[in-house]
This record gives sequence, C-alpha cells and structure tokens, in this order.
Amino acid sequence: MSYMIEGANGLSQLKDFRQCRSRSLHLILTGCICVALGLAAAVPSHAQGAPTRVTLEQAIDLALQHNPALVAERTLILQNQAQEITANLRPNPTLGADAQFLPFFNPSNFTSTYMDNSAQFDVGIGYLFERGKKRQHRLAAAKDQTSVTQAQVTDFERSLTFNVSQQFVAVLLAQATIDLAEKDVGSFKQTVDIGQAQYKAGAISEGDYLMIKLQLLQFQSDIAQAKLAKVTALATLHQFLGYATVPDDFDVDGTLTYEQLHSGLDTLKALALKTRPDLLAAQRNVTASISAEKLAEANGKVDVAGTVDYSHVSDANALSFFVSVPLPIFNKNQGEIARTKAVITQSQAQQTAASDQVLNDVLTAYETLHTNDQIIQLYQSGYLADSKTSLDISDYAYHRGATSLLDFLDAERTYRATQLAYLQSLAAYMTALEQLREAVGTRTLP
Repeated sequence: MSYMIEGANGLSQLKDFRQCRSRSLHLILTGCICVALGLAAAVPSHAQGAPTRVTLEQAIDLALQHNPALVAERTLILQNQAQEITANLRPNPTLGADAQFLPFFNPSNFTSTYMDNSAQFDVGIGYLFERGKKRQHRLAAAKDQTSVTQAQVTDFERSLTFNVSQQFVAVLLAQATIDLAEKDVGSFKQTVDIGQAQYKAGAISEGDYLMIKLQLLQFQSDIAQAKLAKVTALATLHQFLGYATVPDDFDVDGTLTYEQLHSGLDTLKALALKTRPDLLAAQRNVTASISAEKLAEANGKVDVAGTVDYSHVSDANALSFFVSVPLPIFNKNQGEIARTKAVITQSQAQQTAASDQVLNDVLTAYETLHTNDQIIQLYQSGYLADSKTSLDISDYAYHRGATSLLDFLDAERTYRATQLAYLQSLAAYMTALEQLREAVGTRTLP
C-alpha cells in the first residue's frame, strides 16, 4: 500500500515538473519573440526591404521635405515671425517707490508717530507713450522682412530642385552608359571567340587577335568608369535628399528621354518675371526698405513719458502727475532717415539687376536647350541608324575576309562613340530643360 502511495506521489511530482518546465519554455519563447520584435523595430524600415527606387519627382519631394540645409533656411522664417511678435509689443509700464526722511541715524525715532508725521512715502506708475505710430511701423517693417525671407527660402528651394534634377540626370546617364557598355561587351565577346578560333586555325595572326582582345578591355574599362560615375552621382543625390531619407543602396527609376519644348522665348520671359522667387524677393525688399524708412521717420518723433505718484507726507495723502518730453533740438533721427532713403535707392537698383538677371538666365537656358535640341534631331535624323548599319556591314565583311581588322575595329569604335555621344546629348538636353525650369522659376512650362 505504501508503494502505491509513493508511486502516485512520484507521478504527481513528475506531472508538476513537466507543467513547470512547459511554462518556463513558454516564457523563454515569449521573451525571445519580444526581443526579436524589439530588434526589428530598432532597424529602419527602409533597410529591411529591397533597395528603394525613386523617380525624379519623388526625389525632388524628398529633398524639399528633408534636406538639412533647406530645413535650416526655413527656420529663418520662424525667426522673422518671432521678431514680428517683438515689434508689436507695447512698452512696459514702470513701477517706482521710495521712502524718505527715515531716521536711520536715530533708531529711537522709528515710531509710528514719527513715521506718520515726518517720513515721506511715494508709489508711482509711469508709462512711455509712443508717438508717430512707432509700434505699427515696427510691425509693418517686421512683416515685410518676413515676406522677403519667405521669397528667399523659396529661391533656395528652386536651386535645390535644380541640383537634385541635375544629379538625377547624371545617374541616368551613368546607368545608360553602363547598359551600352555591357551590351557592347556581350556582342563583342562573340567576335573575340571567333578571333580566337581563327587564330588557332592560323587564319589570323597573333597580333590581330591581341588587337581584338584589347578592344574588349576598353569596353570593360568603360563599364568600370561608368559604375564609378553612377556611384558618385548617387552619393551626391543622397546628400541632397538627406541620408536618413533613403537607404544607402537606393537607386533611381527613370530613363533618358526626349521631351520637346513648345513654349516660345517671350512667353517664358514673361512667366519668369512673374514666378522667379529671387526677383520676388528683390521686389519685396523694396517694400521692406520703404517700411524701414517710415519707421525711421516715426522714430524721429519724440515720445511722452507720464507718471502718476501717490505720496504720504506728514499724515497727508496726495497724488502727483509728471510729464517728461525730450526736446528734439539735436537728435531727430536724421541720420537713420537718410540711411534708409539710400537703402530704398539701393534696393530699387537691385530689383532692376535681378530683373535683368532673370531675363538673361531665361535667354541662356533657352538657347542652350535649343542647341541641344538641334543635336538630338541630328542623331535621330539617321546618324544613329547609319552607325549601326556601318557596323553590321563591317562585321559581315570582316568575318568573310572582305575587309581588314583595322577597318572592323574602327567601325566598332565609331558605332560606340556615336551611341555614347547620343546618350550624352540626351542627358545634356534633359539638364538644359531642368536649367530652363530653374530659370523660369517653375517646373510647369507652358
């Protein structure tokens, strides 16, 4: 009977041990899962997936949202708005108090009778009354300066947009160059294999075979250089977008394309004079200079300081009123008024210079785009097809012994140079189009 009881107790203890071990394993697994989830949350989401590919418009939006230099520039607007608050503040009133004829040297006289009949106590409130609407002019000048800063920040955005677009096109050109070189390597390897077979069969000399191999080396070198150019352009683009915005292995999404411009020069000039933020900043600076001159004139007006005092003297209570007005005999703020008038003349000249610069930028960008457009048209009119036909003829003739190796390699180099020049012309055209958008001040051209 005792053995049965002991056996039952043993089974019960074994069951409890298994349940305890099961609960421990469950807790351990739960902890591991929580740790894994915490580590996964600590890793940036963009680093967990495939490399991010961004289009041009996405790249511009990311730069306008996250570029550190632009974020710093935008704080200038907040600083100016804080200065508006300061400019609109009224003067603080002043509180004054004094006690006179206190018997410090005769302490025994510190009695209520002496304090009521012999000591004097004064409490007063003073306020500076500004004349000439100084506060209103201060606020107007501060708001005008904020408006200038807003236009300057917009102009910074314009320059940043062009820089992003320029680097984006540079990445596209590098990728197109890589694709072209890899395609040339793939097709030319067949020529190398044929040359090797001809060399072993004694159909060509070793020198001819080595010339073919060296041409392949040039293609492979071009691939390496194009990859380096792409890495460099991507790094610069990454800096414009902000390093925390996209992963390190991000890439661009797009191709070199030809987009014809339909707007005339006069239309673009008229649009630029309306939309260019640097010209708008110059125009607003004239307004701000006029506001500063009005503020200088207002500051030349004298202010009135008034004070009301309550006095307790010899058991008598009284009120006193004081008014203080400076006499504008010498200082009428005439120096600052003269300076602000000169600033108005300066800002007006700067506005004219900014307008001339806008027109010059549009003209230069338009002519650059027009020249690149003519080059694109030349290639598309038949030169690209002619270079491919010339290469096909040379390749057919060389493999049948109808032309020399030098002629074949020369046709190969001419074809590749023509294709590469066309890609570079496309990139130059796209860059010129972005430069025209920058010159006009908007990405939407009529």
